[in-house]
Amino acid sequence: MRKISLLFVLSIIILSPVLGRVTNYLAKDELIKKMQSGGLVLYFRHASTEKDYADQVTADVNDGSTQRVLSEKGWKEAVHIGRAIKFHNIPVSQVLSSEYFRAWQTAWLAFEKYEKKSDFNFLPHEDFTQEQMAVMKKRLLPYLSEKHGKKGNLVIVAHDDPFEAATGIYPEPMGICYVVQPLGSGKFRILGFVSPEDW
Repeated sequence: MRKISLLFVLSIIILSPVLGRVTNYLAKDELIKKMQSGGLVLYFRHASTEKDYADQVTADVNDGSTQRVLSEKGWKEAVHIGRAIKFHNIPVSQVLSSEYFRAWQTAWLAFEKYEKKSDFNFLPHEDFTQEQMAVMKKRLLPYLSEKHGKKGNLVIVAHDDPFEAATGIYPEPMGICYVVQPLGSGKFRILGFVSPEDW
């Protein structure tokens, strides 16, 4: 859920580790070629859910009945994403997800594998303070900035707020993929994005 202060957004823009954040996104064909070469991070926001609300306030990550769940549209989106990745021969070396059902189920449907990481979870609040957003940024930043040295791409399937905390960019719609080039030393470049219907 997107509820943060304007002051925090401005601080993200001023102090952002992202290079080329607003402009110079690659066209889809160029972006796919980059992904085919590997070595990137593909950050997916989970596929569409039945409702959109801040379930992290009371959710138990081990109990799907306490969480937002994928809708029928979301299940179809995740399967479509997986087929598109295979069609374009985009290599995937590792798939990480948050512990929320909608994230790891998206990963499972698209990539048939996943490893859950609490680093990608929300903090248990609806209205995040600047300090809480900084915590989520600190957790996510190493995954976006450190060169992983794998032949394929690192896939992360997670949520909107952690990504916005780290980049200053709100990832919408659900199912969107941001393609990130790690540069090391806490820096990264966002090469572009692909919406779920654009694969």
